[in-house]
Amino acid sequence: MKSKSSVIRILYASSEQSADLYYLTGVFVPDPFLCFVVGRRSTAVVNRLEYGRVKAQSQCDEVLLLEAVQVEAAEALQIDRSSVGPAELMRYFAQQHDAQAVEVPELFPAVYYAKLLEAGLQLRVGADPFFPAREIKTDVEAKALQQGNAASAAGIRAAEATLRAATIVGNRLKFEGRTLTSERLRIIIDQACLAKGAVAHNTIVAGGKQGCDPHEVGHGPLKPHELIIVDVFPRVQKTGYHGDMTRTFLKGRANDAQRALVDAVRSAQQAALASVKAGVSGATVHRAADDVFQQRGYRTEQRGDGFVGFIHSTGHGLGLEVHESPRVSLTAGPLHAGHVITIEPGLYYPEVGGCRIEDVVRVTTEGSELLSSMHYRWEIK
Repeated sequence: MKSKSSVIRILYASSEQSADLYYLTGVFVPDPFLCFVVGRRSTAVVNRLEYGRVKAQSQCDEVLLLEAVQVEAAEALQIDRSSVGPAELMRYFAQQHDAQAVEVPELFPAVYYAKLLEAGLQLRVGADPFFPAREIKTDVEAKALQQGNAASAAGIRAAEATLRAATIVGNRLKFEGRTLTSERLRIIIDQACLAKGAVAHNTIVAGGKQGCDPHEVGHGPLKPHELIIVDVFPRVQKTGYHGDMTRTFLKGRANDAQRALVDAVRSAQQAALASVKAGVSGATVHRAADDVFQQRGYRTEQRGDGFVGFIHSTGHGLGLEVHESPRVSLTAGPLHAGHVITIEPGLYYPEVGGCRIEDVVRVTTEGSELLSSMHYRWEIK
């Protein structure tokens, strides 16, 4: 039956890679496939390899067999079946539903966008996320995010246990008779996440000056008496939702400057967490953290080609993507009940080291609900 909607919303991607497509379908498909929404009705078009599984497991209202649809499209468009590709199928379904416009997500493949334009269709690019409801997490989603953060915490605990068991030999850390490197500790962390059913990619284990570049994953031997940032953001295999937690450790003895830095970051995080509430802007939360740093004399400035101080935003949304809406930054808008955000202020000075502490909360009308759990002890003798 044709819908009366004048707009057809089309996605073409792998739901392994597209958070919007997985959100719509609820099923992982490794290869790109066509899915569209007309009104409130969603339809997936998959080949015979995926048909049975997607029909049984997906949330779509309808699942069509690609091979059968190709025959119908070839007849309707009066072209050879071998010429029916993704763009032709999109044209066919737009025609079938009398759509006056086609809406696509920001990451829609340019090649098919160009073909649809060439065919004379009226195109528009939708907002990001393509499904705004993704920003407001349900209780089920919040539980999935808790599971993701439980995996993050397991990885961080594994790192802490390894650092605790390590010994200081000169300017190196030794663990089980071998030099402890960022790479080796990253493997230990990732294995702990995997034991919790989550896959971690690009886990950050960055010590000393490396930790002053917030997205440097870390490499080479870890050293005693230096701050080590451990940032773990795995994806739970079953649900697709992520965890995202950061703790900073030091093996050995911290100096006064390092202790002051860590105390400032933890205080900034507490101030930011205390300001989170539905109706409060992300900008207000960011300023709460920044005010602590300003009061304690930590300046953010450019030095040569780099920057020091508080050089990133206070947080971001977390869900099917590690970084998603809303933002918690200087220009961020109001937070709403159900938003899930990270709170992760940090300070970075090469002469002292880098420190970042990150937790995840769900915004409520009264404040926030913590979705991550891990202690804040950081100095390991």
